[in-house]
Amino acid sequence: MGVERLQQEYTDGTRRVIASIMARITRIPVTANQVTIAGFVLNAIAAVLMRHTRSAMLQVMSADYVRTARAKGLSERVVVLKHALRNALIPIITVLAPLIVDLMTGSLVVEKIFAIPGVGSLLVTAIQSNDYNVVISLSFIYSAMYIGIMLVVDLLYGIIDPRIRLAKGDD
Repeated sequence: MGVERLQQEYTDGTRRVIASIMARITRIPVTANQVTIAGFVLNAIAAVLMRHTRSAMLQVMSADYVRTARAKGLSERVVVLKHALRNALIPIITVLAPLIVDLMTGSLVVEKIFAIPGVGSLLVTAIQSNDYNVVISLSFIYSAMYIGIMLVVDLLYGIIDPRIRLAKGDD
């Protein structure tokens, strides 16, 4: 009986937190269905990231430089955060960037289903009414977002791993 009550309180608390975040972001009242869908989407993204983080960390933790750091007498925290996680972040960021873009462009479906006014519903309405100028401009905006986020990812690669930098021309 006590475990079920704790699970229910945890679920209710999680829903309240997601509802308050969504209400602050969108500035409109949030229904229970919207909170449930947001919870599923965020949990799915977290699951994908955790799976990739785990596999990257398992691969990096068996590397020679991690064993060397441990042999130098560094604490496990320093070894994991400074040596292992830093090198494991590259595949994680590679997966995270398209997920962020998908989350932003996924607003098309959510706005249309829940009748929330926004850019996604504007694009759907423009497609239905053959307003080509709006469709082209919103497609350009979404493409620019994707290119911008991928540029940030490429710059983060150089910050995370100093070996990945722009090569100077020796021509």
